Amino acid sequence: VIRCRAAVAWAVGKPLSVEEVEVAPPKAGEVRIKIVATGICHTDEHVLKGCFPNVEFPVILGHEGAGIVESVGEGVTSVKPGDKVIPLCLPQCGECSFCLNPESNYCLKSHFSEPQNLLPDKTTRFTCKGKQIHHFLWVSTFAEYTVVPEYAVAKIDPAAPLDKVCLLGCGFSTGYGAAINTAKVKPGSTCAIFGLGGVGLSAVMGCKAAGASRIIAVDINKDKFAKAKELGATDCINPQECKKPVQEVLTEMTGHGVDYSFEAIGHAETMIAALASCNMNTGICVMIGVLDSGSKISIDPTLLLTGRTWKGSALGGWKVRDCIPKLVSSYLEKKFNSDLLITHTLPFAKVNEGFELLRAGK
Repeated sequence: VIRCRAAVAWAVGKPLSVEEVEVAPPKAGEVRIKIVATGICHTDEHVLKGCFPNVEFPVILGHEGAGIVESVGEGVTSVKPGDKVIPLCLPQCGECSFCLNPESNYCLKSHFSEPQNLLPDKTTRFTCKGKQIHHFLWVSTFAEYTVVPEYAVAKIDPAAPLDKVCLLGCGFSTGYGAAINTAKVKPGSTCAIFGLGGVGLSAVMGCKAAGASRIIAVDINKDKFAKAKELGATDCINPQECKKPVQEVLTEMTGHGVDYSFEAIGHAETMIAALASCNMNTGICVMIGVLDSGSKISIDPTLLLTGRTWKGSALGGWKVRDCIPKLVSSYLEKKFNSDLLITHTLPFAKVNEGFELLRAGK
């Protein structure tokens, strides 16, 4: 058993509490990882607000991390102690019908099919003050050590800087892949991205990498516009400064609407605006943002009747165990610069300050 620090969420609406926890050794088919760096993703904030489905408290959050394998359980062959790895919040079991389908990147072991609050044997590896603590998406990167199933770990290039590539565990891969894989953005096309947080800015990078000729960034926080332009946005719009609904503004700017739109916020009204802002026949709108659990959206069906496509994207459409190592290699080859997404680097004890920066849009 390893004793280390972790940021425990004891209840909804309470700040995280940095505690000493015990992390049990990995059982058969499991890997214990020393977490070196973790990003904060808005999905963690959804859990703290009580808006993410089927999570149980107390829980150790965090799902965008990178680390080094400390030990492995019986039967584990794909990684060994000392390997650099990214734990995967979307597993790839390799056996379910989705994993066996080359066109799918989902896995039936994912939280949306069955909760990942406990490891597959329905027990936890974390205890604190004598209490059992739940896992989050099996990843729990807000702990100095974590235990995950082997099929939720990707071995990456030993040259990778863990404090930079941790973003590839969720935010960057999700936004970049939504453009490249889910929308399949074509060269010369027009795109609109709603929401310029880490995921939305990564979608901007994906649209640019795919050769889009016009990339319109939409956010009510104009402090985000300089970074969006640096990453490839050609235009920036603040809907609060528009005299008409933003979907009408985008339609006028582009003639008949954009070819591709992306919603990276998680609000019903921006999802409808994103859908309505793309071309009524061949336009593709990709939903990336996570809506509060229990939310409902009502739309005018003629938005889809004329031929628009509305689709969701899970972790950017990457088959994660196969593709995350390749993305890390592309990062090392400087094919994209995800470092530009990093705004602050804080010591672990200041994790709550990180959430305050997130909430403030900084």
